[in-house]
Amino acid sequence: MPPPLHIVVAINPAASFSSRRDVGPRVVAALNRAGHRVTGLSAAGFDALRRDVQAALVPEVDVLVVVGGDGMVSLGTNLLAGTRRPLAIVPCGTGNDLARGLGIPVDDTDAAIRHLLDALTRPPRAIDAARVHRGNTTTWFAGVLSAGFDAVVNERANRMRRPRGSSRYTLAVLLVLATFRPITYRLTVDGMQRRARAMLISVANNVSIGGGMRIVPGALIDDGLLDLFIVAPMSRAGFLRVFPKVFSGTHTTLPQVEITRCRSIRIDADRVVAYADGERVGALPVQIDVVPGALFVHV
Repeated sequence: MPPPLHIVVAINPAASFSSRRDVGPRVVAALNRAGHRVTGLSAAGFDALRRDVQAALVPEVDVLVVVGGDGMVSLGTNLLAGTRRPLAIVPCGTGNDLARGLGIPVDDTDAAIRHLLDALTRPPRAIDAARVHRGNTTTWFAGVLSAGFDAVVNERANRMRRPRGSSRYTLAVLLVLATFRPITYRLTVDGMQRRARAMLISVANNVSIGGGMRIVPGALIDDGLLDLFIVAPMSRAGFLRVFPKVFSGTHTTLPQVEITRCRSIRIDADRVVAYADGERVGALPVQIDVVPGALFVHV
């Protein structure tokens, strides 16, 4: 039997609009029953929780477990990327895209907890993460950075209180589409400069965003590369015809879709905000570089 671990569990009580408040206590209880030393943390606000978790990650802590959606994964990634301390995920948020990409059960809490307990008995897996420089700040993401239509949709969806679940993102798509115009981007991809007029640009380490929208179905989370995803301008009617294909990943053969693998990309455009793993990064420009094996995850 592996020795017991010292584990910090960070719980987002507002995950899935606070409808999954039971999951965090269930995770803590299961880890205690398994004999681990557990510190459970929750807070009323995301910033306060991040500060509490950061303070709790003393050298003796073996693992950080995050309970929530991709926002909690972002919290864990930004605290642990570039270190050898591993992350573990119990998904109970709206999107859960990184958990889905890692093969963690996203619709069955009991299965997710069993997955966690089993994963903690095995060595963690090293996956890539992307480092984002914006001005004097540095952030990390393990999933997808969005800087275009999808980022505007994120802004809109984050302001909406209903509907709950992934359908909120779909509704936000329709609302934003009514007024959205293509954007002119200035890009530097692996040192090569170009301009692109596009509906959206995303930089993907993982396969999906928005609760299962498979924007880059061929993305590999540990290949040392990022996938630059560009959708050229199209009519609203054309976009609505394409949109359902994204859930199955069958959109990639369309002439408006371009996917390029790269290691480094600078994105700039006027009055455009970037999001990474669902969290607001800020206005462009941003410089993004893949760091192979930067994040260890128990899966």
